Amino acid sequence: MMKSTQPQSSSSFVKFCRKLSPKRKDSPAESTQHNINEDQDKNKDLEAVFAYMDANRDGRISPHELQKSFMTLGEQLSDEEAEAAVRLSDTDGDGMLDFQEFAQLIKGDDDQEEKKTELKEAFRMYIAEGEECITPRSLKMMLKKLGESRTTDDCRVMIRAFDLNADGVLSFDEFALMMR
Repeated sequence: MMKSTQPQSSSSFVKFCRKLSPKRKDSPAESTQHNINEDQDKNKDLEAVFAYMDANRDGRISPHELQKSFMTLGEQLSDEEAEAAVRLSDTDGDGMLDFQEFAQLIKGDDDQEEKKTELKEAFRMYIAEGEECITPRSLKMMLKKLGESRTTDDCRVMIRAFDLNADGVLSFDEFALMMR
């Protein structure tokens, strides 16, 4: 079975994002104007980081540019991690990160971890015990449990529609893209 392409939580990329991610304050006593100014400053900082990483100045960051930026900063980011990071944040499906996608990746939603946990739980429902990916057989079994009878060939076709690396199975990253 193919190994999942999901970056490990201790990866350089995750550590880097945590460094860049603005600290959230829960204190309601802070003034609105202070929060607006702080958000504008953080946005300018993100724009500067984005411009630094966008080596060819096309307004988008490719997995290769992301990886090179990390190398410049003395961090290692594997090809797999760079591609997974871009793929998970690429909302328009062009294989690159525009500024909005990059900012969303760095900032994250307050409930992003919750959404990811829910996706992982859903993903686990579709995988067979001992496997790391959704196979045509495991998809067929889950669909049957849900009252939808499909052939294994039907399930292969469904998987192929979201199987980015053409390995015949869905990794968590591919499943997450499918669920958007």
